[in-house]
Amino acid sequence: MEEKRVGRQTATRSVVLPYKKSHGSEALDLYNRSGRKALPWQELMTEDIMAVGEDGLWIHMKFAWSIPRRNGKSEVLIIRMLWAVTHGFRVLYTAHRISTAHSIWEKVLDRLEKAGYVRDTDFTSIKAKGSENITFTENGGIINFRTRTSTGGLGEGYDLLIIDEAQEYTADQESALKYVVTDSRNPQTLMCGTPPTAVSSGDVFLKLRKNVLSGKEEDAGWAEWSVPRLTDAHDPELWYETNPSLGYILTERTIRSELGDDQVDDNIQRLGLWLTYSQKSAISRKEWDEYLAKEKPELPKKVRVFYGVKYAKTTENVSVACALKLADGRIFVEAIDCRPRRDGNAWIIDYLRSPSAEKVIIDGAVGQAILSDDMKNAGVKIKPYLPKVEDVVNANALFEQLLFAGKILHSGQPSLTQIVTNCEHRAIGSKGGFGYASLIDGADVSLIEAVTLAHWAAAMAKDKKKQQIIGY
Repeated sequence: MEEKRVGRQTATRSVVLPYKKSHGSEALDLYNRSGRKALPWQELMTEDIMAVGEDGLWIHMKFAWSIPRRNGKSEVLIIRMLWAVTHGFRVLYTAHRISTAHSIWEKVLDRLEKAGYVRDTDFTSIKAKGSENITFTENGGIINFRTRTSTGGLGEGYDLLIIDEAQEYTADQESALKYVVTDSRNPQTLMCGTPPTAVSSGDVFLKLRKNVLSGKEEDAGWAEWSVPRLTDAHDPELWYETNPSLGYILTERTIRSELGDDQVDDNIQRLGLWLTYSQKSAISRKEWDEYLAKEKPELPKKVRVFYGVKYAKTTENVSVACALKLADGRIFVEAIDCRPRRDGNAWIIDYLRSPSAEKVIIDGAVGQAILSDDMKNAGVKIKPYLPKVEDVVNANALFEQLLFAGKILHSGQPSLTQIVTNCEHRAIGSKGGFGYASLIDGADVSLIEAVTLAHWAAAMAKDKKKQQIIGY
């Protein structure tokens, strides 16, 4: 009989501090008494998390792990909580969503009762969605289940802090929660989640991963199941490499049915890919205002204007922006207008007829070919450039690189300021590149996209040198 194939049980990347003793076996015995059986990878994780030194203190004051969805990562948290509450420790479990916190509370209750503990005798429990708890009668052990806020946890003291759905854990929430275990003689903080996606709001998980893997975070451990780079999410071999519960609670058929056309998202969600940039990197109002032109900038002797045209993908609009190199080498950017596509292209062509017009980059499949033909029929001298995806990726990256290097100026236009300071990164292309997505209704992201195209054209343009004729 052919042996059943299962996913890789050891992390593809990890940092585990050396230890000789662990309470992991005790916790696993308690969990298994509930009639469930921890999977091999969960057993290994529990042993590492609950490792102690000669002084009895946790080897890892912080431990975090990242695993693709539906692998049962929260079950490790349940194993740890069961041991803690039955040994008199105080636990604060937090999640991003109320439904998650409530579900985990139900699971802990189920495991306790099936392990032989009697409600209202051995422990009491409060069922109040968003504020559930479990309290042990004899030893005072307690688990509070909460959703995270920027003030939640202040003034309360715990021995164990749990951050579930850690990809949504923000710096503001960390400021409110990280001190809740300070007074404990033996504190520990656990975080688990999936790699951040374009809609993830957290930044703490990303930073912790970077610091632990680089050796900057002391007394901390990390484990992840991931691919090192963007790859083919439809390859079953990679499923087994990055999903430890495949063959146990996950099947190939299930994974195959959930994959779509978005390779980046499938890589993140199913293969555990960590992109090399934070997808939640909106340019703040403070940062944008730093590059506001306080006075009229000095123009070069010969003004060359570069245009960017973006036909929006999610609205019926088209945006036009321009950029020009200043005398000091910086680039001045400005939004020209954002209009409905039904207004036609004549207004755009009026700008492109300008004697100072040097180049125009047109992006957006819904209109770039039509505008190109209209320019040709109107006798516009400059030729349009239709960018590839890699060009757009490069344009966006260069825009932020030069912006934060102080080499871009703007006039503080309200419409442009609104979208620039209220947008986030979204993954595009197949090599980890990013585009933009609006965080608010009513702001058209095509405006910043037109600006980055115009800026890229200006930044990449070579300075024209006058031909010198030397006579003899």
